[in-house]
Amino acid sequence: MRPNVIREKLNAGKPTVSTHIHTTWPSVVEAIGHTGQYDYVEFVAEYGPSDLHDLDNLCRAAELYNLGTMIKVDQSAQAFLAQRGIGAGFSSVLFTDARSADDVRECIRCAKPDTPEDKGLYGVATRRHTYMGYGGSKEYVKALQDTVIAVMIEKKGAVDNLEEILEIPGIDMVQWGGSDFSVSIGKAGERNHPEVVAARDKVFKQCLAKGIPPRAEIQTADEAKMYLDMGVRHFSIGTDINILYNFWKKEADAMWKALDGA
Repeated sequence: MRPNVIREKLNAGKPTVSTHIHTTWPSVVEAIGHTGQYDYVEFVAEYGPSDLHDLDNLCRAAELYNLGTMIKVDQSAQAFLAQRGIGAGFSSVLFTDARSADDVRECIRCAKPDTPEDKGLYGVATRRHTYMGYGGSKEYVKALQDTVIAVMIEKKGAVDNLEEILEIPGIDMVQWGGSDFSVSIGKAGERNHPEVVAARDKVFKQCLAKGIPPRAEIQTADEAKMYLDMGVRHFSIGTDINILYNFWKKEADAMWKALDGA
């Protein structure tokens, strides 16, 4: 079994830096690995098309550079996607759309091993992460136990029940979702609305108080200061499709201005 890079960082109390990808092209993961600057890459499987072969190949590419991997799964098929992601080699699962403590408990059960102490749903399966170790060895169980479980807090119900949620054993990281929260309170797109900002601050402060690492999603390093001042030490910078769009738009605008002046 390979060491879980994200788990090792969390256990050591060290900060982490990641980035998001929508693409299933493994060369993009290799490009990220070539920078030598990222602890892990998050495949946002919830937002784009992929198949089971893609999951294996993304993990293979990441392992070439000792990159950790996270998969963000859609709630509607979370048990299947989480378990196939872990089986492909993803070292972390980010669960979405929880609205209650019971929803979060079910997320954790999806990813935990089927042992008396873990009470999870993940049994023995000969997937990529265990070749050639079929049979459910102690090492196999330990690898499942080491999977980093992250939860999106992005719905009004989750924010309302945050204190109860943060008491649930097994949550390793929390990610705030301002866009979903704004929709769930009838303020779609108003991420700077006072109610959204208050909920965001509540999530980060309560997570830090409970010793559960919150992660901030930012577009540039310049946005990190506010979170650093709060005590946040885990960040995910940018998303491939947004990075490309911003570059294409900025440079084309500049090119047309240059042409207009020629």
